Amino acid sequence: MGEPLRIAILAHSTNPRGGVVHALALGEALVALGHEAVVHAPDPSGSGFFRRAACPVTSVAARPVSGSTVELVRIRIEDYLRHFASPAACDYDVFHAQDAISGNALATLARRRLIPGFVRTVHHVDLFSDPQLAYWHDRAIFDATALLCVSSLWQGALTRDYGLDALNVGNGVDTGAFGPAPGEGDAALRAHWGLGDGPVLLSVGGFEERKNTLAIIEAFARLRGERPDAQLLVVGGASLLDHSGYQARCRAALDRNGLTLGPGRAVVETGPAPQAAMPAFYRLADALVFPSLREGFGLCVLEAMASGTPTLVSDRPPFTEYLTTGDTVFVDPEDEGAILEGLRAILEPSLRGRLARAGIAVAEAHSWRACAEKHESAYAALAARKQEMSDA
Repeated sequence: MGEPLRIAILAHSTNPRGGVVHALALGEALVALGHEAVVHAPDPSGSGFFRRAACPVTSVAARPVSGSTVELVRIRIEDYLRHFASPAACDYDVFHAQDAISGNALATLARRRLIPGFVRTVHHVDLFSDPQLAYWHDRAIFDATALLCVSSLWQGALTRDYGLDALNVGNGVDTGAFGPAPGEGDAALRAHWGLGDGPVLLSVGGFEERKNTLAIIEAFARLRGERPDAQLLVVGGASLLDHSGYQARCRAALDRNGLTLGPGRAVVETGPAPQAAMPAFYRLADALVFPSLREGFGLCVLEAMASGTPTLVSDRPPFTEYLTTGDTVFVDPEDEGAILEGLRAILEPSLRGRLARAGIAVAEAHSWRACAEKHESAYAALAARKQEMSDA
């Protein structure tokens, strides 16, 4: 490691989404390496981040927004600009955006010469039909001084579609927080949500199109014909985007298939869950069902594996980059029949035991420290740029 750096890491919210989880874990790993890393996020509720962090955090004062997604993004960019309006507030060696909202704020600060530039992690590339959202999305990529990503899939997309180079820094998992050993609160959580003795299939991310929830529901409905005691546990769903239309389609699919929703029912929806409960949710599940259509990396897969929970994932990148057929059950996410076959396979006791052991080994190979160390070269270059700007 070179000289210790003061690093401002910016996330889009304080909620438990993948980019925010990544930001906090990265900040903690950087602090462990001797840097001063402060994770920032807009916090309209004033309740702070979804979990306690072993690194400094800053809740950025943010206004409540009830309008469109465009209005929400505009206000959040303005919240960040107001927070970093003075040179004193910008007294960091490195600024690091984890999303397009913070990336646009930092792009404006760079044009105002309040900061020398910024690092941007592109977790995945999105397509927006709204021209303003599309502009903000691309500006936060093109205006970055250095680009990082978490998988080869998106590293290649940035080269192919944007003509830009990015460093693949990967992801990690906290094997101290996530593990297979039963916890004191496991039984209480099972009782609270009415999880029975039948197989529990866990879906993380709420009812969301890119999580492929509709296909999961259809496959699960057919499985229930064979395993009437099976339950689908849907955890999470905090998002800045409006998923109400897709959620309505999911509820219609539940009704059409005769699947009841609620604690103790066929489908249990928790909504956004406290981070302290997530290790127990993974342990209580017989499998993580994650045939996602588009992911940056899929952090919940590593969390499930660290917890000794077998996983079912899409047979496409980024999952195929770090998993093999010996580690997980691969399925075609666009084939409900294939997902059903995968569910049947993953509930076989002999396969479950093998996958649980393999998953723990995969998780142990992905440390946040290694991820943080990969960031240091990009940070050092930007810190040198800041020094040159100060000397000019």
